[in-house]
Formats: sequence, structure tokens, C-alpha cells
Amino acid sequence: MQHLTLTIDGMHCGSCSVSIELLLNNTTGISSAQVNFESKKAEVDFDPSKINTETIIKSIEEVGFKAEVV
Repeated sequence: MQHLTLTIDGMHCGSCSVSIELLLNNTTGISSAQVNFESKKAEVDFDPSKINTETIIKSIEEVGFKAEVV
């Protein structure tokens, strides 16, 4: 298991963070994701044999947010 911290730009409210969290938690290879609206960060635990950092970032960006590794 690998841990990843991302900054996420473009969240306007708590619903944005919930939407991203649901997306990540329903993605194959991600075991856990917590998105915090206040800190604009996501904490993601994932299996690198099933998904990589670039794919995680691309998934977030496809729903309208910008993500970068901290």
C-alpha cells in the first residue's frame, strides 16, 4: 500500500470534497481516501500495482478540479 497527499484546487464547498472523496473511494486500487475542504487536501491510500499517481490525478481533473502531489 502506498500513501499520497494531494492539494486540490477548485473546491467551492463541502459538497465538492464529498464528491471527490466518493469518486476516489469507488476507484479500483484505492483502499481509502479522505478529502478535506478546509485544507484543500486529499489523503489517499492505494495499491500501486492496480493504480498510479498519474491516474488518480487525472480522475480528479476529469471531474473539474486541479490536483497536485504535495
